[in-house]
Amino acid sequence: MVTSRRPSKRPSMFEVAKLAGVSHQTVSRVINNSPDVSDATRARVQAAIEQLGYRPSNSARALASRRSRTIGLIAGGLKFFGPISAITSIESMARDHGLFMSVMMVHEALCTQADFDNLCDTFNEQNVDAFIFLTPTDVMFAAACRAGVTQPRVIVTSTHGQVTVREGLSLIPSDNRRRTSLVGIDQWDAMGRVVRLLAEYGHKSALYFAGPNEWRDAHTRLDAWRKLSAAKSIDSQIVRCHTWDSDEAYAHMNHLLDEYGQRGAALPTVVVSANDNQAMGICRALHEHGVRIPQDVSVVGFDDMSGMDNMYPPLTTVRPDFEGLGVAAMRETLRLLGEGGEPAFLSSQHGVGLIPAKVVGRRSLGPAPRR
Repeated sequence: MVTSRRPSKRPSMFEVAKLAGVSHQTVSRVINNSPDVSDATRARVQAAIEQLGYRPSNSARALASRRSRTIGLIAGGLKFFGPISAITSIESMARDHGLFMSVMMVHEALCTQADFDNLCDTFNEQNVDAFIFLTPTDVMFAAACRAGVTQPRVIVTSTHGQVTVREGLSLIPSDNRRRTSLVGIDQWDAMGRVVRLLAEYGHKSALYFAGPNEWRDAHTRLDAWRKLSAAKSIDSQIVRCHTWDSDEAYAHMNHLLDEYGQRGAALPTVVVSANDNQAMGICRALHEHGVRIPQDVSVVGFDDMSGMDNMYPPLTTVRPDFEGLGVAAMRETLRLLGEGGEPAFLSSQHGVGLIPAKVVGRRSLGPAPRR
């Protein structure tokens, strides 16, 4: 016959205090990393905690501090490399600071204001201390700005879109604006680096594959490309895509190659795409038409997704610091909660603190062929 054993009682803070020979208030200070404890006392309390296997109660800590230690994260674009990378970094840093991350996902293009507000209400029932909103599209950015939350909010977004940053901030009540921060990738500077590199290689004609215009990343990259390529006298044709998918880019590139062939026209010397998925479809179409990369046409992508260094040939692309973006979003959250210092962004634009991106040069980009 098997007899069930009653689980041992969970050790309390008072038992830790008794074993360490201190008050329970001192134990609380050690648990909450208060500086008002001597090193010797801290070591004695931590030894007692380890010996008893004590684990602080999150609910008790929340009652004591009037904080839940929980951050509400609403994110779109979860099928894509950038948002997933940023969320991973945010969650890791939150954990390092003893915070719990509660995540809810929405469809970045179909999310309505009512959908967004309902998620915020659900988080408010959890008594979250702050919000982080990953808003890749204009509709999500506007919804994040309109959301009637009073807690600190950090909005991860791009600097340009059909809804400007100024228009978005105007949707936030003035008394909540000081508890709002915006962070993003410096995509304008990244595109400037691409354009300068193309000019150094002698490229004067280009195709630019734009992403879906409702995505703020796509809008920012296209605006930057148009202005910066014109400044370097690069003649470019814009190919508008409705998705980020390689299949659509492949179909467009096939059509263009057939069109150039029928007209007997010279191909542009470089194709620049708004993301690496598009670049894969473009490269496939070029290979199938016998166009050599980069001897006949160079190709440049954006995002430096896993595997781009193993394409044939390896893809020159932009590498945004998505991990740094997540860290910046979490640092801003801590600052707004009074647990961190002022931001140290190298640059900002339109009120968005910017994280740098760099161009990774590989063999898909070469000198412009003489024609």
